[in-house]
Amino acid sequence: MRIQKEGGNVQKSINLAKDKSSNFRLSGFGHRVYRSYDPRARIAKKMCISMLEEEAAHQPLLRIALQLEEAVLKDDCFVSRRLYPNVEFSGVYG
Repeated sequence: MRIQKEGGNVQKSINLAKDKSSNFRLSGFGHRVYRSYDPRARIAKKMCISMLEEEAAHQPLLRIALQLEEAVLKDDCFVSRRLYPNVEFSGVYG
């Protein structure tokens, strides 16, 4: 929601999360048990996207969530710390 309020700037939020002087955290990334992509998140993502398939173009939060996930999975800081999307993050799709 914060990203949407700030105009959908995904990279700004990622940079803020990486800033050690900031208390900002991206919720829904990383898991105590799953050190790779949470398998439950893959299932939840597929289900949510299939349910919203026809409406996806009209879902700004879905678009932002997909952009955020893509950016985090390409960011060395998140990948090196094994901060992959978890099932809680996938819950924002629906």
